[in-house]
Amino acid sequence: MEVYFDNAATTKPSDEVIEVMIKALRETYGNPSSLHKKGVEVEREIKKARKVVAKALGSSEKEIIFTSGGTEANNLAIQGILKANKRNGNHIITSKIEHKSILSTFKQLEEEGYEVTYLDVDKRGFVSLQQLDKVVTEDTVLVSIMHVNNEVGSIQPLEAIGKLVKKKNPKTIIHIDAIQSFGKIKFSVKDLPIDSLSISGHKFHGPKGIGAIYIKKATKIKPLVVGGGQESELRAGTENVPGILGLAKAAQSIVEQQDEKIKTLARLKRNLVDLLEKEIEDIHITSEIHDDFAPHIINVSLKGIRSEIMLHSLEGDEIYVSSGSACSAKKKGYSHVLKAMGMKEDLIDSAIRISISHINTEDEIRYAVEKIKKHCDSLRKIIKR
Repeated sequence: MEVYFDNAATTKPSDEVIEVMIKALRETYGNPSSLHKKGVEVEREIKKARKVVAKALGSSEKEIIFTSGGTEANNLAIQGILKANKRNGNHIITSKIEHKSILSTFKQLEEEGYEVTYLDVDKRGFVSLQQLDKVVTEDTVLVSIMHVNNEVGSIQPLEAIGKLVKKKNPKTIIHIDAIQSFGKIKFSVKDLPIDSLSISGHKFHGPKGIGAIYIKKATKIKPLVVGGGQESELRAGTENVPGILGLAKAAQSIVEQQDEKIKTLARLKRNLVDLLEKEIEDIHITSEIHDDFAPHIINVSLKGIRSEIMLHSLEGDEIYVSSGSACSAKKKGYSHVLKAMGMKEDLIDSAIRISISHINTEDEIRYAVEKIKKHCDSLRKIIKR
């Protein structure tokens, strides 16, 4: 039995997404910028796709810009907004547990002269509203916070964060990395006090290499890539038509019967955690069964067993999990997220991330726990010798 439990890294594209993309490659292959029939036909399909994504996010279609993925979306939001709002200040804020696409961008901006505040998090993985209240000033031009943490699943209180920041400085622009939350947490951008938000197709059963950013109307932003003026002159380059149509289909599908899909995720997570705690000794569950944790991410530490060893042991049983973020898993060093949460080194060293999808099953959970227990027992016997 193959069990894919690395859905926070990427998801399997759905059959309907694949069909839409194949059709686009075979039939809708014109250049959207061309004035002839084939170009107009493609332009019309992109408009439909933009409308679908806008509806899924709760925005207007004019507020949606397609990108090459989540990393570009985050970079466009942060760097594009700062380029357009230089007069508003020189201070920017993020947290210590952000995705590398955010942290690396902030590090670069810090080297370029921006004053950066990296917010601390508590042992559960939540930013301190008290600290945020203290550090927002008249010079704060941008705050970037992720909605759901990609390693532990903590859900940041976006409404409270947005209201606090806007009260301290109404001019401060708020960007949200929603790459791990879209499809797993119900939200609408029109109900949140934010200015931009990013998503990535391959995180919700869409294709890789395509993402989107919501830019609230009247938010000043400049492009990072210039050229033919595509995407409202914010992202030049011939559009990735199969990717855009695949993203739209995935977004449409993920929000259909979303309540049921989220309930399925919550049930699977609860049953998985219950079984792990029942069957395996010396286990530490970092991702809580709680409303302020996402239903698809379970970070657990199997004490005494290095995460890489467990990962490859499970791989032999065709069970696929990760030792953290896929974007930093190949780099040496401890998880910056778990370290920021104050976790002890032995727990960080033995942490694995299990991330599920609504298409996973109870049988897969039972099989995975059975194999994790088997490997824990055998590996710990070897370690004790």
